[in-house]
Amino acid sequence: MGGHPGRAEYERLRASGVRRRAAAAQVGVNERTAKDWDRGVRKSRNARVYPDGRRIDYKTGVITIESLAVGPTVSAVDAVLDPRFLTIVDREAIADLRRQGMSLRAIGRELGRPASTIKRELDSHAVDGVYRPHRAQRAWAASRARPKESKLAQPGPLRDFVVEKLRLKWSPEQICHALIDKYPNDESMRVSHETIYQALYVQARGGLTREVAAALRTGRTRRKPHRNPEQRTKRFVDDMLMISERPAEVEDRAVPGHWEGDLIVGANNASAIVTLVERSTRYVLLGHLPAGHTAEEVRDVLVPLIGTLPQHLRGSLTWDQGSEMAGHKQFSIATGVPVYFCDPHSPWQRGSNENTNGLLRQYFPKGTDLSVHSAFDLEHVAQELNGRPRKTLGWKTPAERLRDLLITT
Repeated sequence: MGGHPGRAEYERLRASGVRRRAAAAQVGVNERTAKDWDRGVRKSRNARVYPDGRRIDYKTGVITIESLAVGPTVSAVDAVLDPRFLTIVDREAIADLRRQGMSLRAIGRELGRPASTIKRELDSHAVDGVYRPHRAQRAWAASRARPKESKLAQPGPLRDFVVEKLRLKWSPEQICHALIDKYPNDESMRVSHETIYQALYVQARGGLTREVAAALRTGRTRRKPHRNPEQRTKRFVDDMLMISERPAEVEDRAVPGHWEGDLIVGANNASAIVTLVERSTRYVLLGHLPAGHTAEEVRDVLVPLIGTLPQHLRGSLTWDQGSEMAGHKQFSIATGVPVYFCDPHSPWQRGSNENTNGLLRQYFPKGTDLSVHSAFDLEHVAQELNGRPRKTLGWKTPAERLRDLLITT
């Protein structure tokens, strides 16, 4: 099973139908390691050895071809490969059962394989109507894909063109399309942008020099892996309540007292205004931040702003994941109002607030100094917005809707 103490338990979980990610988490290994176990990849002296014989040094990127054998005396016929492939034992069983006159479906049931797999095997490897399992295994092993030398590994016009354009700071994708335009009828002058990236990042794949790689716009000479969303560093020290955990009553706007919040920021990111919008009535509250918008400053403005509301209108606050809300836990303790955070890059999850911020830019244009406005100015603007009739409110004003709520509750 391998040297890892959790390997046997992982195999048991997978056999019982547990998904790879869940099984890997239970035994405490990385999902990449679990994928290697599933695919039969093993590690040997700083390299990954694949079932088809490829050996890739993950420090240098050098690719070599080993025997398909698992050990020095094992033939290609006996190589242990991924379970989805037919083994020599499977092929011997197919030959024996076929000689006994069993149907394709019956053979498939015996091996736990679809009948189409059995038919494809017999059609591909029978010679003169006779299926020989060992010959079939050798033919299959010989037909397996082998790593090819990169198109950019050898000198020539294709490589020269790529190098020239990289030095002009063209992107690999631009180069790929330029080749099609310049050489429409020459198939030898074709290369994908991924091949160019591999030749730059993995030196053994095609040896474009580090100097050329440095011409990429990122300046990187190594590929930067994308993180799994579940492995990202936590945004704040205190755990966040995500918008998916927000009660359903907030979503349908049936119950008042749930607010959306954000900042509009002034020139040079130096000043800001806190904007709060009630989801049911669209009522607006504004808070003044003339000297900055650190987490402490935002918290100290939000707490008294929410404090002006009656208790039944302090349901929740929805915000994006901006650093100004790092003090969300302290805000919730002080006000009793939970803060729910939107998903990254999802402004539509605070649609009312985004719309209101657009209206506020009539009064506070982008790129202007917001510190010149006093708290009295902000109160005046809020009153104007709350006094505008809204189509979504049946041409009532937010102030009228809020007044009705206060009277009836």
